[in-house]
Amino acid sequence: MVDQDIAKAVSERYARAAATGERMCCPTGYDFEDLRSFVPEEVLNISYGCGTPVGLETVRPGETILDIGSGGGIDCFAAARRVGPSGRVIGLDMTETMLEIARRNAPVVARNLGYPVSNVEFRKGMAEAMPVEDKSVDLIISNCVINLAPDKRKVFREMYRVIRPGGRFTISDIVADQPVPQYLIHDTEKWGDCLSGALTIRDYLDGLAQAGFRGLHQVTYTPWQIIDGIHFVSITLTGYKLPHARELNGVRYATLRGPFSRVLDEHGRSYRRGAPVAIDAATADLFTTPPFQNLFNLSADPVRITTGDPRFTAIFPEQKPCVWQGHFAVLTGPFEEAEDDDHHLYQRGVPQEICSKTLRVLTEDAYSRHFLIVNRAQAGVAGREVSCAPDGGCC
Repeated sequence: MVDQDIAKAVSERYARAAATGERMCCPTGYDFEDLRSFVPEEVLNISYGCGTPVGLETVRPGETILDIGSGGGIDCFAAARRVGPSGRVIGLDMTETMLEIARRNAPVVARNLGYPVSNVEFRKGMAEAMPVEDKSVDLIISNCVINLAPDKRKVFREMYRVIRPGGRFTISDIVADQPVPQYLIHDTEKWGDCLSGALTIRDYLDGLAQAGFRGLHQVTYTPWQIIDGIHFVSITLTGYKLPHARELNGVRYATLRGPFSRVLDEHGRSYRRGAPVAIDAATADLFTTPPFQNLFNLSADPVRITTGDPRFTAIFPEQKPCVWQGHFAVLTGPFEEAEDDDHHLYQRGVPQEICSKTLRVLTEDAYSRHFLIVNRAQAGVAGREVSCAPDGGCC
């Protein structure tokens, strides 16, 4: 399918859904009881998505928010409440039917919130060519929309263009654990179902990184569907457009605390747990963002962290045989690659088969926020305990 055909098919599908009230797409986590206090039922009835990026408390008072694929306006209206009357929200959509509904309800929402005028504006346009000024947005949100765009890398570049230095995105979307085959890519109905256009997790993260975003990391994920052995997952991601390099402000060294034994950051620099590494201003800025919280000790002078220091974190596997049960782990940031204490090397976005011992390690709190885990076993697994190394270690 050519890009224009995809866009036309998707737009027509969503226009038809808006007109008929058809329920579409994916699992969401909206608190409809709360939203009904200020959002009209007409909007709630056509709310499609696979997450709630606004509900993750990423929105701050006074900010300018852009919602890519705003539909009937539910996320825009939720953001409007959070930014307050001094903030601004821009909704972008390509479907006229959706825009009409959103625009009709904007003044109603403003009145319900007690605002003198609406702080939400809806614009018609494509995600690949946004009618939005350069460096004008603090936060981009999007809810199960970017996978519908034929050229996602162009969308990522447009996102980077319109975000201010120091800004960020929080987007929910559908990704796949392996490439989507051609027979699904050319299925027009499955485009509208958020399936055919899904990128692999690696391609999605790589596209965002190549656009310029850093600190890419998973906020949450939910398994959605398995079709012909392909796992489709709803994932919420956040990333940052770093500010222009500033003075180091006293931070000149970073020491990895754990739980990983070694990591490679998004600038290509390697760190081993406990060993101080000299860093530049850009890396110091990166390591102050939320995904790196508790992962590094930042200091003006080199600080070595050893076993027994409360800042040192390590989670070792049990020293016993394991069972292969069909689990695969995917590193979802904020590193290009990372190594655990059983010498598994994980590359961002690449599924890696893991045994039962490693599964227990990666589901510990210190690790779980960095991984997406799926089980590819098509039926029950009657695996026996195995020992892959003389000392009982596995993998």
